[in-house]
Amino acid sequence: MNYDWDLTNIYKTEEDFEKDLKTIEEEIIPSMAKTKGRLNTEEGLCEYCKGSLELERLLQPVYMYAACASDLDKRDLEANKRLGRVMILFQKLGEGTSFAEPEILALGPAKVAEFFRNHKEYQGLDFAYVKLFHNQKYVLDGKTEEILSNYNPLLRGPRSLYSTLSTADRINCKVTLDNGEEVEVNTSNWTGLMASSHSAAERERIFNALYKNFDEHKNTYAEIYNQLLQGEYAEVKARGYDSILASHLYSNNIPLSVFHNLIEVASTHNEDVKRYFALKQKYLGLEKYRTYDRFLELARSDKHYTYEEARDIFYESIKWYPEDYQKKAHEATKEGYVDVNIKPAKRGGAYSTGGSNIHPFILLNFDGRLDDVFTLAHESGHSVHTLYSEEAQPLGKQDYTIFVAEIASTFNEHNLLDYFLKSPTLGKNDKIALLQKSIDEILSTFYRQSLFAHYEYEIATMVENNEPLDYKVLSDTMTRLYKQYYGIDIEEEKVKPLVWAYIPHLFNSPFYVYQYATSFTASLLIYDKIKRGEEGAFDRYIDMLKTGGSAYPLEEVKAAGVDFTRRETFYAVPARLRDLVDELEALLKE
Repeated sequence: MNYDWDLTNIYKTEEDFEKDLKTIEEEIIPSMAKTKGRLNTEEGLCEYCKGSLELERLLQPVYMYAACASDLDKRDLEANKRLGRVMILFQKLGEGTSFAEPEILALGPAKVAEFFRNHKEYQGLDFAYVKLFHNQKYVLDGKTEEILSNYNPLLRGPRSLYSTLSTADRINCKVTLDNGEEVEVNTSNWTGLMASSHSAAERERIFNALYKNFDEHKNTYAEIYNQLLQGEYAEVKARGYDSILASHLYSNNIPLSVFHNLIEVASTHNEDVKRYFALKQKYLGLEKYRTYDRFLELARSDKHYTYEEARDIFYESIKWYPEDYQKKAHEATKEGYVDVNIKPAKRGGAYSTGGSNIHPFILLNFDGRLDDVFTLAHESGHSVHTLYSEEAQPLGKQDYTIFVAEIASTFNEHNLLDYFLKSPTLGKNDKIALLQKSIDEILSTFYRQSLFAHYEYEIATMVENNEPLDYKVLSDTMTRLYKQYYGIDIEEEKVKPLVWAYIPHLFNSPFYVYQYATSFTASLLIYDKIKRGEEGAFDRYIDMLKTGGSAYPLEEVKAAGVDFTRRETFYAVPARLRDLVDELEALLKE
């Protein structure tokens, strides 16, 4: 079996990539730029929309080809150079079309709606213009938009610096384990090393080795984060948003109350989080519970899975799903579309990427643990979501928002857990392990991401209040929130307060992580409706996946049966956690 991506599925040759890159740069962008001053005419608007759809068709494969190749080896200078050229292309696109939004807004929503009624061939773009008029008060005049677009490379700079410092220039440390073995600790293997460790001293050495890079460069990381937020705040002030948070929520019509309700529930309804940690400390015989002890298993299993076994388990777990979903799951995991193994300088973690009629690709760092089986189900959920969106929506409406992106992925995880728990050969230790897995999923996806979102909000507020940031301010804020959410003093772990530097989403995608928690909440409620046999629930779920980017995310989720405007919606997660901890505690006492 082929365990590697086959990027020829995107472009057969490098020349094909170069051809599309050249077409975008020398034909599409200039043709769109030539419509400047003519978007008030039907002919001009047609030309611009035609260019937009052609851009939609070519830009995603160009970006995916470059980004995926770079992620396979961050030391590959040619791959990084290719990706850099694509990012420059984005800059040229922004500069060349900065006039468009002000000109289209000047037409008014009625005239634009009439245009799309008369030109069905461009209707894939109509919702984008609905959103544009929604955002109208934050769009500036053409000249100002052009000036602001010139600063985009500088605004993206902190993200590039973070990636370079954390991946390309990272030097992994070696540690000696208690058995005398010397191992190199990296961002892909450290959790497995922690899970198999038998001593607190060894775990501390592993964790300190992982964080050595962050500790040695903590002042640099702090300044990178500060510059990122200063750039965010500069745009907030230029456009007139009320806050950095509002600038990230407004375009998708998400009320601020959704965010604040989430962090209020997560930061106060956490008694069972602390009860679970106390259970682990007691039954694992720990003198003190540390954050890195979360990988320790209450019931140890030596079971390792091959990738083929993990894939077949996932296929078996969804046999009760609609046949079409199963077909798409097999399609999503075809050879050449999943890069499986850990490799030197390969990007860590896992993701699925696709869109614009491009078959999704899945990146894994498969190590054979139970977590990796769940990761495969998770990323396959993303890919299936993309396939449904591409099938049902035209170009321009396939790119669904981050707010709904994690629903299909975590839905698959809920199902996979139930599949394992129903196994007739399940023993006590197996059940303990799976209950722990389910609890840990709630802690990592709902509580941990809410904590980081809460953190982002507090730090962004400091920037808005012109308060200076340094690594100590950033670390002290994180320390306080860990006490509030988990009841743990991370200052006792020396380097743990630097966890803000470890989380790439804080640098790469500000105010992204809260949507893991909202998506998890939605998937839990949707899965529960389907599991209870609510009539039409699965059909509504599939319809939501098919919606893609054709509606605001709160509307999509509400159509599937989840109303995020109600604070009570979030209570479902703490209630689920309480039930699982009760079940685990009873089992441990047997």
